[in-house]
Amino acid sequence: MAADPNFNNHVFEVARQVPAGRVTSYGAIAKFLGVPNWSRKVGHAMGMLNGVEPPVPFQRIVNSQGRLTGGTEGIEHRIELLAKEGVTVIGDKVQNFKTVYWDPSIELDY
Repeated sequence: MAADPNFNNHVFEVARQVPAGRVTSYGAIAKFLGVPNWSRKVGHAMGMLNGVEPPVPFQRIVNSQGRLTGGTEGIEHRIELLAKEGVTVIGDKVQNFKTVYWDPSIELDY
C-alpha cells in the first residue's frame, strides 16, 4: 500500500461504505487498508476531497476518540450533516461513540 498511487482512492472507497448514522475512524480505515500506522495519511486523503466523485461522506470519519477534527468552520458543517443522520455531537465529540462506531475490518468483506 505504501507505494500505491491510488491510496487516496482506496481511502475514499472505504469511507463511502460507512452507513448513514454511523462513524468510523481514520485509524480503522488505515488498519483495514493494511497500513495501521497511517491514520494521518488517511486524514490527509480526507482533506483532498474537493471535486472527488462520487461524493465521500467525510463527516462520518472521526478520530479514534470520536472527535471531529479540522477547522472550526468545517466542524460545524460536519456536526450539521451528522445531526441530519441522527448522530449526536456535543462540542466536537460524537456521543455514544461505541454504539455508532462502524469498523470496516468487521463490516466489509474484502
